[in-house]
Amino acid sequence: MSVLHQVEGKTFLITGGASGLGKGYVEAFLQEGAKSVAILDINEEAGKSHADKLNKVYPGKVVFIKCDISSEEELTEAFNEVVNRFKTVDVLINNAGVLNDSPQTWRKASCVNFNGMVSLTFKGLKHMSKDEGGQGGTIINVSSQTAFLRLPSIPAYAGAKAGILHFTYCISDGIGEETGVRVMTICFGATDTPLLENAMQKGYDPKKTNGISAELMPHMHVFDLQKAESGVKGVVDAFKQGSNGTVWHSSHDKPVQDITSTIAKSYEWLRNELYPPPK
Repeated sequence: MSVLHQVEGKTFLITGGASGLGKGYVEAFLQEGAKSVAILDINEEAGKSHADKLNKVYPGKVVFIKCDISSEEELTEAFNEVVNRFKTVDVLINNAGVLNDSPQTWRKASCVNFNGMVSLTFKGLKHMSKDEGGQGGTIINVSSQTAFLRLPSIPAYAGAKAGILHFTYCISDGIGEETGVRVMTICFGATDTPLLENAMQKGYDPKKTNGISAELMPHMHVFDLQKAESGVKGVVDAFKQGSNGTVWHSSHDKPVQDITSTIAKSYEWLRNELYPPPK
């Protein structure tokens, strides 16, 4: 196993780590031998409680920092605080997400789902890249199977998740071996976490709430919930196996699947259809 694929001795920064899948990642990587973990989350009560509980088992290894992922100022302060405390960030997992396309919330949610992820990816790359004086590292950006589906009731959320997939796929192509960094994407199927609570009431048009169920009917087999533990294991396994630019899929409690070749073929087909080579 290469150094990049080893958990032992590494410092992790995990956004949205106070609950749901993020909470599970924190515990799993500590069990795997992580040196330290920084949790960034807006839920101060849950974040502090989780950190305090884990520090009883892993003394001094976990720190919670309250951070609104949609705020560039707070992101910068939080990232710098983690670096000052632990001297390095070896692994960044952009996990924070909000599923809510309602008129009052979609803009804030989109800033969390996409803008915050982009900002931390850029910060992580600059900090980790060996050609910038860093030590190398790993960035995992969390997308969703909604990136592949046409879901009119939650277009902002689905669009942000598609954006995460495309952004990560694009930026990974420009990362050379000299950086010592790999950037990967994982796309989750429907997973039993707080994110899905009252999901049917979070469409962009409240008048169409009753239509969401009908809209999803053709895809219901896709939305069978998997256990949160399966999603957590998927991230750990992808971390141990993945190379730069790879895309992973975790759903239906099955082993995580490398779908990079499928994504690449889709892009290639579109490119050839739209820009056929000259004859």
